Amino acid sequence: MRRREFAVAAAVLAGLPEARASDEAMRAAIRGWAGRDPEAGPLKIDIAELVENGNAVPVRVAAGQPVVGLALFTPLNPEPEVVHVALGADAPKPEFGTRMRLARSQRIVAVARAADGRCWQAGVDVIVTLAACVEP
Repeated sequence: MRRREFAVAAAVLAGLPEARASDEAMRAAIRGWAGRDPEAGPLKIDIAELVENGNAVPVRVAAGQPVVGLALFTPLNPEPEVVHVALGADAPKPEFGTRMRLARSQRIVAVARAADGRCWQAGVDVIVTLAACVEP
């Protein structure tokens, strides 16, 4: 690698956003999406509590009452916001399923937002034996 190529690569890497892996970063992301700190409420997170490989972990989130949005957050991944799902107010089954990467063992948090502005959350601890994300 030549000096000029190295200088360009270093400049590009310096411009990338910093990974924000922390509980406070996750709480800030939740407040940003929900508009407030959610209370505990009727959410169900279906995820294995012991995961052998964190590369593609299946997860399903379901709300116990009508909502207009569901979101999933993790405190120890490089980015705390995993996914946001917008739903119609008349959605018969407010739920979604996806696969996510888990950097290491951590508490996964799901948040629901109702049409009237109410928000609630639930969390589950997941143990990961083989991490997926590379630490910065």
